[in-house]
Amino acid sequence: MTTLLEVRDLVKHFRGVKAVDGISFGITPGICFGLLGPNGAGKTTTVELLEGITQPTRGAIRYKGEALGPRFRAEAGIMFQNTALQDFITARETLTLFHRFYDHTQPLRQLIDICALQEFLDRDTRKLSGGQRQRLLLAIALLNDPQILFLDEPTTGLDPQARRNFWDLVHTIKAQGKTLVLTTHYMEEAYNLCDEIAIMDHGKIIAQGNPKALLIEHFNEVVIHLPGNPLPADSSVLGLSVMAQRDGVDILTSDVNASLRHLLELGVSLEHLQVRPRTLEDLFLELTGKELRN
Repeated sequence: MTTLLEVRDLVKHFRGVKAVDGISFGITPGICFGLLGPNGAGKTTTVELLEGITQPTRGAIRYKGEALGPRFRAEAGIMFQNTALQDFITARETLTLFHRFYDHTQPLRQLIDICALQEFLDRDTRKLSGGQRQRLLLAIALLNDPQILFLDEPTTGLDPQARRNFWDLVHTIKAQGKTLVLTTHYMEEAYNLCDEIAIMDHGKIIAQGNPKALLIEHFNEVVIHLPGNPLPADSSVLGLSVMAQRDGVDILTSDVNASLRHLLELGVSLEHLQVRPRTLEDLFLELTGKELRN
């Protein structure tokens, strides 16, 4: 399959610090590609390099086989994490303003329908809710009918309902054949939206692939969660892999039935027990660690 955006040995230095340290990958057309990583991992710098906002210290970024240039700028859309909108004008006037910046655009009516803007088109931008503001910013990023769309942590600060609604919009846009590059701290979001993810840490890519395939590759067990503190003080007597959590304990096992029988034999209460598969968040923490990052 052809590569829409290709990155080769990308390096970016800031005052002697390697924010991006020799990464290479390709993004194929029509997929949602997720870039994940803890704070300070280099993902924000990487996205700014991909968007053409920052120039690399070394390496190459090619769009449709060409260096980033006028063609890329004409065919890319960017939804920044933080965007200032003009005060004292409506959402409709904001769309019209940005619409006039481009030679090639999508019909405004089509964008209004796709992003569900009808209910607040004539509302002052200062009075938009978080979800409404993000839908308006998404519409602005889509004005030039981009072939590749960058979404930088688009659901940060949204309530669960607004976040789910935004996911639906992303699926609708992807169904149009557009390519998306997503950065997010929400692992559930990455799992639901991305066809491929790259996890970064210390400026390098430490894992890459389809989210489901990565989970299968790294894990062959499920998690038994027991609330409270139901286990003996010396949990090693269980012969199980036990991890303490704030609200109880997690037991990792590849044989749920055998583990449950063992717990019952030891007289451990199974009340309110939960069994879940390993998640992308589990993988993220296993690969990048649990220490606090600034």
